[in-house]
Amino acid sequence: MNDERVVEEIVTQFLLNTCRLRRRLSGPAIQAATVCGHYTTRRTAEGNDVIPLITGSVAEFYIESMIPLFGDIDVMCHISTCLAIPAGHPPPAQLPDEFHNYVKVYEIVDSHLPGYVYLELRYLLTECVDDGKYNAVEYDRQWYLSNSYLGRENMTIHGPAVVTVYSEPFLSSDAVRCVRCLVWPSQAADWPKRHRNYDWPDSATVDRVVSNGCDVVHVAHRQCRQDEWMSKHQWRLSFSRAEIVLINSWMPVQQIVYHMLRDFMKTERLTDSADNSEAAKVSNYHIKTLMLWACELKPNIWWTDDFSLIRISVELINDLAVWLTQERCPHYFINNCNLIDSSFNLEMTRSRLMSISRWWLSSWFVNKYIWRCSQLCPHNVSRLFDDVSTTTKLQNAVSAIVDWRVNTTLHDMFEEFLVGELCITCVVSAYSLTVRSLVYWLSEFRNISKSFSVYVTSVALLSVACRTHRSGLNDELMDVLAALVGQSVGPRRYSSQRSSEFLLSKAANLMKAVDDRPKSHSTVDLIAIELSKAYLYIEH
Repeated sequence: MNDERVVEEIVTQFLLNTCRLRRRLSGPAIQAATVCGHYTTRRTAEGNDVIPLITGSVAEFYIESMIPLFGDIDVMCHISTCLAIPAGHPPPAQLPDEFHNYVKVYEIVDSHLPGYVYLELRYLLTECVDDGKYNAVEYDRQWYLSNSYLGRENMTIHGPAVVTVYSEPFLSSDAVRCVRCLVWPSQAADWPKRHRNYDWPDSATVDRVVSNGCDVVHVAHRQCRQDEWMSKHQWRLSFSRAEIVLINSWMPVQQIVYHMLRDFMKTERLTDSADNSEAAKVSNYHIKTLMLWACELKPNIWWTDDFSLIRISVELINDLAVWLTQERCPHYFINNCNLIDSSFNLEMTRSRLMSISRWWLSSWFVNKYIWRCSQLCPHNVSRLFDDVSTTTKLQNAVSAIVDWRVNTTLHDMFEEFLVGELCITCVVSAYSLTVRSLVYWLSEFRNISKSFSVYVTSVALLSVACRTHRSGLNDELMDVLAALVGQSVGPRRYSSQRSSEFLLSKAANLMKAVDDRPKSHSTVDLIAIELSKAYLYIEH
């Protein structure tokens, strides 16, 4: 076996051994749940609830590489009083609990560009108290929903996203406003029925994708951003919910290749930065689209036979180069929608991609990717990369990195657990705890780790006790307490001393059940102290 083939094999084995399956208890998952819980405490300028969804790489990848798969947390936010439906679709009679009892319904109206639409106000839904169903009143005038940003203060706008920057070690978040559509859009009606030779995605996955519907995101097409009216009123169909389901159904090798392509394109500065003033370049979404088509059009044997991550990556890069030569990138869900237009600057990217060979890409991953991984290791490991002039020396250096990666797994888990506790404590302390944020955090952190849901309960009780001591036990805090002890929060308020003492007593008993071991200065002790102060406040 020649050196080129050996190096290719070393790169493949390195990526397979270091891209481990991501644990539910992982730093990114913890931070994403924390950030989304923070968004549930926000309201729009009109006072409407914000309903977040974790999207992007945090939601899509179930692998965890040494090189970070993401630099921020992507969130899509829709509001509780807005809903979109396909044109001609009847208004819904029932809605999920997250929606308000008054909901404006907008029809999705096609623009002159495939995938881009307008939202025309069509119905007002009013919930009936008796049976929970919605009655619809039709609007008789034409009114289109315009773009507006979430949040109020200290916001940075980046493309269609609102960026919130947090202090270290927290990742920043990119929040995109959207309108929820509970129905699969007519613009993608052909996708569920498309013939698939290799049974990916399978029928169960297709059904799940379709049942999730889609979203409509507040961003105008690049060609329309100079037009005053279209720049404010044009929206784009988003299939982020579908993409999360599909990408999570990929084989690990497919997720690793997706990571490889993204990292290569980003490191070589071949992807754009959402700067509207520059000519468009290839983006992560083009790479995602390439991967989705490849998973559907190529048989499993193509991914697993003559197994080489370099071979797979080079062939996909060549496919992308062909697309760029032909100036086409077919949308995965919408027919006749080309993701490349005349505004793209393709010449340099196309020529770079067409020149890439298996040996060149193997060398790139050794010198750029694996070298970066080595710099994360202690000096006794990283110094081995000072001389990798032979395949034997390269293999020794790579093996040392892999061993260090395996041996630090428990340490990484411990650090992520500490980050989780820090995230929960900081957010509950910094932002007003509400029933919505509490219910969200309890649900999300229970999915990550039962111990974290216990920690959320502990910090929430401590927060309620401290706020009660400072300002008294108001209706908002009583609702939080009621949610903590498992009571439904309805219009009836807990105003009497007796009911207040009952809830506080039940909350204290809950904490004793959480942890009855003797500890000095534990969270339980602190809560017991603050609850005692709260009792004194109520009695007086």
